[in-house]
Amino acid sequence: MPQLSPVVPDFPGLARNIRPAEPSRAVSRVDGFARSAEVQTTLGEAFTLSGYGLHTGRAVTVRAAPADAGAGIVFRRVRRSGPACVPALWHLYEAQPLCTALRGPDGTLVRTVEHLMASLSAFGIDNATVDLDAEELPIFDGSALPWCAALAQAGRHTLALPRSRLRIRRTVEVREGDRRLSIEPAERFSVAGELALAKLGPMRWQGEITRDSFVEALAPARSFGRLKWAVPLKLYAYATGRPVLRGANLRTTAAILGDRVIGGMRGADEPVRHRILDLVDDLALIGHPVLGHVIARHTGHRLNHALVAALLRDPTAWELV
Repeated sequence: MPQLSPVVPDFPGLARNIRPAEPSRAVSRVDGFARSAEVQTTLGEAFTLSGYGLHTGRAVTVRAAPADAGAGIVFRRVRRSGPACVPALWHLYEAQPLCTALRGPDGTLVRTVEHLMASLSAFGIDNATVDLDAEELPIFDGSALPWCAALAQAGRHTLALPRSRLRIRRTVEVREGDRRLSIEPAERFSVAGELALAKLGPMRWQGEITRDSFVEALAPARSFGRLKWAVPLKLYAYATGRPVLRGANLRTTAAILGDRVIGGMRGADEPVRHRILDLVDDLALIGHPVLGHVIARHTGHRLNHALVAALLRDPTAWELV
């Protein structure tokens, strides 16, 4: 099985301009969103949200705006010296505690991108420019619902360039102890997830990942953690100056104490739903919508990125269609 090590690219991402044979340009409109299986999309209009980072605790304002076809999702750190671009692609992943972080070619870091990236993926947004005036995106209430509300209001605009999907040709699997994650051929993107937490028991969720299923079942699931680990980690972070969980509190995170949840959860199986939300984000860093079925057992960001790396480094395991 692939070793879990920091992701180092074997090639500079996937080409975004591969054209499928004779693409259909047919477009329909459902619930205010243009639906097309074959053409790329961007935001219908820009939107701005502000909040505080989960790890840095710092205020941040994010502005997401439409982008040209083929641009992909690009984060831009806005600084006095000028913007620094960080494309949302798997080979720029950098291991950071309890989040998905990306480090650009010039060393610029953007962290906690998971809830926005998962929402953009579920809403079918291929191209967008995301400006932020701090290192970390806001955590809000620990869920992806604020991003979904903004995306629903912004709408979606179709572009005149074909969309390529990454179709799984054979099963790829990674493991770490009792943690297991695999992806296998399927006609749609679906996930079957399992998670067991001490004193809370086993939890399961499975289903196809669509805009509706994401908004209804996954986006409301909040970030969570055990108080017995979070409190010492916060104290360590303040003592050492490290940006870890400084913005974590009962408004941003569901805290588990024994067999109780302090700060509220929105369902008995909410932790596994949140892990699947994070999985949707980490797969979105492939840069193309995925056609495949994922089986996840006790997964997290580290294992998710190990699967993406193992998959994309094996050209016999996938194809662009």
